[in-house]
Amino acid sequence: MDTKTAMKEIRQGRISPLYLCYGTEKYQINEFIALLEKQVVDKEQRDFAMAAFDLAETPIEVVIEEAETLPFLVPRKLIVVRDASLFTAGKDGGKIEHKLESLTAYMTNPAEHSVIVFVVHGEKLDERKKIVKAIKAAGTVLSFMPLGGGELVQWAVKQAEKRGCSMSREVAEALIAASGVQMAALAVEVDKLCLYAGAGGVIDEGAIEQLVARSTEQNVFAMVESIANLKLEQALDIFYELLKQREEPIKIAALIARQFRIMLQVKELGRQSYSQQQMASQLGLHPYAVKIAGEQARRFETARLRQVLSELAQLDYRMKSGGIDKVLGLELFLLKLGA
Repeated sequence: MDTKTAMKEIRQGRISPLYLCYGTEKYQINEFIALLEKQVVDKEQRDFAMAAFDLAETPIEVVIEEAETLPFLVPRKLIVVRDASLFTAGKDGGKIEHKLESLTAYMTNPAEHSVIVFVVHGEKLDERKKIVKAIKAAGTVLSFMPLGGGELVQWAVKQAEKRGCSMSREVAEALIAASGVQMAALAVEVDKLCLYAGAGGVIDEGAIEQLVARSTEQNVFAMVESIANLKLEQALDIFYELLKQREEPIKIAALIARQFRIMLQVKELGRQSYSQQQMASQLGLHPYAVKIAGEQARRFETARLRQVLSELAQLDYRMKSGGIDKVLGLELFLLKLGA
């Protein structure tokens, strides 16, 4: 079952007694748990209807005991279990010894008055484990991985709409370029922009420029984008702004090299017919970052990308060995690159 179907069923009152949520997108997992809490728990009786455990500190049998205990003053309770490494590769639970037979037995006949949500912040489960096969048979297993490039843009647009504002896809892309791809950070920025625009307002790129603070990494990303679009003056403006912020030129050079290396890797993987999601998994990047890197890479020949990386390596050596002034060296590199 996918997450959209699971959330639809929850809203309709069809709730599974067992959920296993895994993936790297913590924001989506927290949103899913919030939806479950809204459907299962009465706000006024939250203290009686909610329980939270961490399997790094608590044996699984304690969780099962809580699930089997009848709730007090409420019809049903929600139990959130984090750090559920029982379902992943590697040693289970660190120093805590878990009696998995108690969980296995519970899965065969889960309590009607309890909903357990296991949370795993990892890309995959260990499909070889019996416990993983058992929960797939008895409950609902959901994957929460980063959204693809187009999906993330659409998500940002919908977040603005939920808050009574509007934002075009182009503006959403500008927001992602400025804020990054983490959904939690994006949600905070959308809140801020909607407050600024007001009810029924339209968010434009001017508001993003005015309100969204770029990290060093995002500034370097924008600098490379400007170079790829042959906008040297704009790239230099970003570089000088980073210097005003007392950013170390060697760090800036390293981040530029990282982006060009990603562009080269995406270009090479594209030739091997890798999909965007496969590239993201292979490189350990967000799919949106892969999408943008691919667009940038199309503006450079492979040989040129290799040459740029070689020049950056030489510049790094000269900057660190005192062979050239760091600011001057990086400035000359940018001028040459944009020529």
